[in-house]
Amino acid sequence: MVLTSPIIRCLKKEYPDAIIHYATKKAYENIVTTNPAIDKVYTIEKEIDEITEQLKAENYDFIIDLHHNLRTMRLKRRLKVPSAAFPKENLNKLLLTQLKINRMPDVHIVDRYFKAVEPLNVKNDGEGLDFFIPPSDEVDLPSMGISGPFIAIAIGAQFATKRLPVAQLKSLISKINLPTLLLGGPSDQDEAAELVNTFPQLVDFTGKINLNQSASILKQASKVVTHDTGLMHIASAFQVPIVSIWGNTVPAFGMYPYMPKNQSLIKIHEVELKCRPCSKIGYQACPKKHFHCMTLQDIDAIAKDVNE
Repeated sequence: MVLTSPIIRCLKKEYPDAIIHYATKKAYENIVTTNPAIDKVYTIEKEIDEITEQLKAENYDFIIDLHHNLRTMRLKRRLKVPSAAFPKENLNKLLLTQLKINRMPDVHIVDRYFKAVEPLNVKNDGEGLDFFIPPSDEVDLPSMGISGPFIAIAIGAQFATKRLPVAQLKSLISKINLPTLLLGGPSDQDEAAELVNTFPQLVDFTGKINLNQSASILKQASKVVTHDTGLMHIASAFQVPIVSIWGNTVPAFGMYPYMPKNQSLIKIHEVELKCRPCSKIGYQACPKKHFHCMTLQDIDAIAKDVNE
């Protein structure tokens, strides 16, 4: 959803008087309600049928489909208004994950999204991603005794095969020269506790703050260490230097950090293996049982990029 933010901004630039509505799942509502270019957010719990009649009543002129799945295709058929989607590249993703044949276009997914607004003559302004933090969620780190440069490590990811194991994280943290903060959700708290037990100087925010507050900390960081996850894209929105560590997924899918004006701020670390990528999303355990995509990461090289 953060990766769709340039579409919203550029659409509003081209059509400043347009009314823009955004439909998403209820769980993700807060990511877009703070965007000043969005006039209304419709949410669902599970099925698009929950809001179809309400959307029909809006009499839209155009639908921009940035999900392009069965749910959105069904919705477009019911609303019966002009629409456009983006090239999802599902076949090429399947070739890459199953046969390791890379026919993915060398195009970031943000630029693929812009194919959905070509009929409206909307073009990418090259300004990168947006993320809007409400003032109530801005985190005052100096008041907590945290001042000066610091490193933020987003230790989590939805799937285990995207995350560095605790042993690798410990090795990395032992080599970082600056004060270090941990970010993540409630599911990351056990790993964070183990890290803090080894390194009591760590500041642990996992599971203790909301997504907007985590974004506020990312915005203030000197550098962000992250896996292929949502916090990586939020850090990109603030043009913060990023050290990005990849496990079972690959940047070739087009979802690497997006900073068109500052790509030099991004360092990507991945291990070249015949079994990568094993999935376009991830697993809770390595299908090959060895998990070499993370256990063989060059921690010294990662630490070097963090400390530079």
